[in-house]
Amino acid sequence: MEQHELLVWIVQCFEKLKIPYLITGAIASIAYGEPRFTNDIDIVADINLGQANALRSFFPEDEFYMDVDSVRNAIEDRHQFNIIHPSSGLKADVIISKKDDFDQSRFKRIKRLNVSEKESANFAAPEDVIIKKLEYFKKGGSEKHLRDIASMLKISADMIDRTYISFWAKKLGLTEIWETIQKKLP
Repeated sequence: MEQHELLVWIVQCFEKLKIPYLITGAIASIAYGEPRFTNDIDIVADINLGQANALRSFFPEDEFYMDVDSVRNAIEDRHQFNIIHPSSGLKADVIISKKDDFDQSRFKRIKRLNVSEKESANFAAPEDVIIKKLEYFKKGGSEKHLRDIASMLKISADMIDRTYISFWAKKLGLTEIWETIQKKLP
């Protein structure tokens, strides 16, 4: 299985179960910026406990690892669980929506983008991807997040609302990082 096939599989599952979702992380930053290697798929989803068993039915145990108890715990704790395709080494992190103001905002701003010739999917808006990358950089300091942000600001500059990013950066305590990044860009 290839990464795009796993992504399409998950998207079809979520759409059939009417689970609100958005693709974020490296896959989204690649969609708005420059390509880079990643094995992970990050998806924010608003799954409820009643959907846990139905979700399991889309991922056969002989092909996927997805622990239903982990799914239920993630839903209850507003955390994340994994869907793993062991034979390919591919993994999807499904992050349960926190339903906070930021998650509500980014679910309203979803962009529909192609993930294959026949399939499109819900992606986080580029500004929301940047905001999360700022947050992850603040927590862990990984330069890959800064490179992703710079790439997105370069490639998709005319579609990015920097005022929106500044608003959320201030609200989430990310202003210093955001201002530093903007000063370094041409």
